[in-house]
Amino acid sequence: MSQFKLGLIVNPVAGLGGSVALKGSDGMAEQALALGAEPMANKRTALALNVLLSYRDQITIYTAAGEMGERIAKELGFSVVCIFQPESAQTTAQDTENSVAKLIAEQVDVLLFAGGDGTARNICHAVDDSFPVLGIPAGCKIHSGVYAVTPSAAGRVVELMVNKELVSLTDADVMDIDESLFREGVVKAKRYGEMQIPSELRYVQAVKAGGKESDELVLQDIAAHVIDQMEDELFVIGSGSTTAFIMEELALDSTLLGVDLVKEQMLVQSDVTEAEIWSAIEHAKAQSHGVKLVITLIGGQGHILGRGNQQLSPRVIRAIGKENIIIVATKTKLQALNQRPLISDSGDPSLDQELAGYLPIVTGYNDQVLYPVASPE
Repeated sequence: MSQFKLGLIVNPVAGLGGSVALKGSDGMAEQALALGAEPMANKRTALALNVLLSYRDQITIYTAAGEMGERIAKELGFSVVCIFQPESAQTTAQDTENSVAKLIAEQVDVLLFAGGDGTARNICHAVDDSFPVLGIPAGCKIHSGVYAVTPSAAGRVVELMVNKELVSLTDADVMDIDESLFREGVVKAKRYGEMQIPSELRYVQAVKAGGKESDELVLQDIAAHVIDQMEDELFVIGSGSTTAFIMEELALDSTLLGVDLVKEQMLVQSDVTEAEIWSAIEHAKAQSHGVKLVITLIGGQGHILGRGNQQLSPRVIRAIGKENIIIVATKTKLQALNQRPLISDSGDPSLDQELAGYLPIVTGYNDQVLYPVASPE
């Protein structure tokens, strides 16, 4: 039986800025680490590779040294061929591009990479549009259509290929946004090119939908429903245009792309880090006050966790409790999903499983619908 040649590149610093509210990692890795950020790219890579563990005797992983893929692949027991050695532990975009060139020369069957939109741009710069690639979502920004919806979903697509099942190849856009504007609350996305991906609609995300909700009456009803519940509890307000509208109705400054804390309809703290959220939860509970989390769908994929809100870590979600999560969305947004379930990609599969099933979605004033959250693949 011929070996499946799986190319693997991990951007070790992808997503570092998320939990510490930097809204990106481009050029911010050292600052993020100094603020206590924990590297997650290899952990998310492991979630993808775990799907392939039963195929280890059929797969050889070609990858770069150390944290760029070699370590995690060997830890999981795969046969590994190291094709590139970065010059220093602090890897660069050039290291990514050099690794891609080596993998193309090895004629790998597909290139699996872990990162965000910046990493996708680096990959796109180094490959032509006929070389199959697939992204494991690990960055703060995932606007590109070259990523699977979750790390495990990326593994499922590769599993189909290993089993020689028919997998469609399609061209997907590589998008990125201006991080400096992103940190100021402005989303300005730009198309940088396209790459060919093995596509299964269940597993691969569409390019993010842009634009702002236009039906203000519906948003006002949603906001009124949430505001009526704001008494002495601490409210953690997640990112997104729908939650930002709630803050507008409260006449409070909001962080469109971050997380804010509200108590008794007053702003407690804005643009908080994961550690600051955790501290605020502990303080609230010490005073016998409850905590609620308000989140919405991010982009057009139906993600409720794991896209632009990495500050909401698994420990934060568990401390708040599933019963205290308020998901808000217009019926128009839900209908646009075409019956696809919502996705929790928290980085902790057991938590994602706990959140799976039908959850109430606030769609107006005293108006809720039940909508499914998918089980992790």
